[in-house]
Order: sequence, then C-alpha cells, then structure tokens
Amino acid sequence: MPNISIIIPTLNEANSLPRTLKYLSLLTPPPKEILVVDANSQDQTVSIALSSGVPVIYSPKRQRSIQMNIGAQAATGEILCFLHADTIVPDDLITIISQTLANPNIVCGGFISIMTSSQTTHWDISLHNYLKTFYAPLLFRPHLFLKGLRILFGDQVMFCRRTDFWKVGGFDTNLPIMEDADLCRKLVQYGRIYLVNRVVQTSDRRVAKWGNFKATLIYLIIGLLWGFGVSPTYLKRFYKDIR
Repeated sequence: MPNISIIIPTLNEANSLPRTLKYLSLLTPPPKEILVVDANSQDQTVSIALSSGVPVIYSPKRQRSIQMNIGAQAATGEILCFLHADTIVPDDLITIISQTLANPNIVCGGFISIMTSSQTTHWDISLHNYLKTFYAPLLFRPHLFLKGLRILFGDQVMFCRRTDFWKVGGFDTNLPIMEDADLCRKLVQYGRIYLVNRVVQTSDRRVAKWGNFKATLIYLIIGLLWGFGVSPTYLKRFYKDIR
C-alpha cells in the first residue's frame, strides 16, 4: 500500500484539532505520517498537536496555500492528503485513497463533504456543495469537464500523488482563496478528478456565524465570480476567517 502523508494547515484550531486527531489515530491502516503546518496560532493548537505526537511545521505566513505547500515539501509519502483541522474522516481513509489512486487515470480525488454540528446536519448546504463539484466545471470549463475536471474544495479532503502535485507547481501561493479549485484545474491535464462516493464531516462554523441563507449565497457568489475570472484576492473579502 502506498505511503500517504496527511497535511493539516492550522490557525487557532484548538477547538477542532483534538477531535480531528482523535479520529486520525483510529485510521486502519495508519498513514505514513501526519504533519501540522501552523501559522502562528495564538491558542493551544501547537501544544495539542505535539501532545498527540504530531510534528508541527511553522509557516511564516497565514495562508492555506502557503502552509499546504510547506507541508508537501516536508512530507515523505508518495501520496499527499490535505485535511482541514475541523474535518472528520472515515477510519478506512488510507484504504480508500490507495484504491482510488490505484487507477492511473485518476490524478486527484476528494470526498462528499457533509456539514454538521453537534445539533444538526445542514443537508441543504451539503447538497449544494456536492452539486457544485459538477456544475461549476460544466458551466465555466465545459471542455475540461469532458476531460474529467471536477471542482473539489479543501473540506472535501483532497488527495493526489506527490509527483503530480509538484508537476503543476503545487498550490498557487498567490491565491488567498480558491487555491483548491485552481489545483484541480491544473491537475486535470494529467488525469480525471474523482469524487469518491464516501462522506467526510466538516464543521458548520461558517453557517453558524452567517446563517444558512447567507452562507449559501456567499458560496454561490464566490463560485460564480471565480468562474467568470474575478481575482481570488478580491473574492477573499467575502470569505473571512472564522474560528
């Protein structure tokens, strides 16, 4: 089974990280390594990772694209798996990833993301996030959609081969947002982007802050504007960090 490195970019994730690391400790088989790439958290994020036996790499800037590239540079696995600190994965994650990328025609994969809290599951937003995996590339990059482009986002637990990741230069560090969709667009030249028919659970903290309607509207507007070529630097103003 290929060696898999799990890379977790963090910034003030003390509330979410313990649960995420607990579930990662249950993975069977285990990954080759788990790396936390921290951007100067002001809470207990770093101590939580270290006390769980997870090494911490320090990023000079607070930006996911930069943090994930730093993690990818340090990682030693054949496959890179990028995981948000507030996302829970199934215990057979490593097997799923290995089986998916055993197909040489698949260059990158991700999961169906279900947005949840301790009280509720946001089926409406989860459904929209599922559908945009398909409709976004179909609407804005139809020629690439026919070649296998699907648009995945970070909360879908993206994974790909290390060699393919660096062939396209990794995440674009000039992008403060939409770096994951951009990676899909670059990787499709080497194979299909695949949505695995399994779910992961991600925090609803943005929905809790914004409300269902506002959250859906923001996600939709950002996706549409990006599709029309609006700069991600401009789009970032709509997508503030929430912890």
